[in-house]
Amino acid sequence: MNHNAKSIRPFIGAKDFQISRNFYRDLGFEEVTLDNQMSVFKSGNMAFYLQNAYVKDWIENTMVFMEVDDINRFHDDLSALDLDKKYNVKPSPIKHEDWGSECFLLDPAGNLWHFGVFI
Repeated sequence: MNHNAKSIRPFIGAKDFQISRNFYRDLGFEEVTLDNQMSVFKSGNMAFYLQNAYVKDWIENTMVFMEVDDINRFHDDLSALDLDKKYNVKPSPIKHEDWGSECFLLDPAGNLWHFGVFI
């Protein structure tokens, strides 16, 4: 089967929609507001939907992996944002594995982001 896929866009939830919108804009994503309950956030060809919906079990089990070109630079850029002061979150130290390297960041609602590079 040939999908001819152009993108995959996950839906993630927000505990406080406005705080989450600000958080993702601070991370450098471009926001396109779809309505007062949902926005799409874009970075290059990648995108995801943020919705004004909070289900604790769903949010606490949501993980998104975003591949970056340079994990060291990306981690430095994340750290420079001082997210802990604005959102009480901060990136984990970089973890090196057999497959590559990654760091983790919880968003304000509790969605877990993995940022990494593959070997």
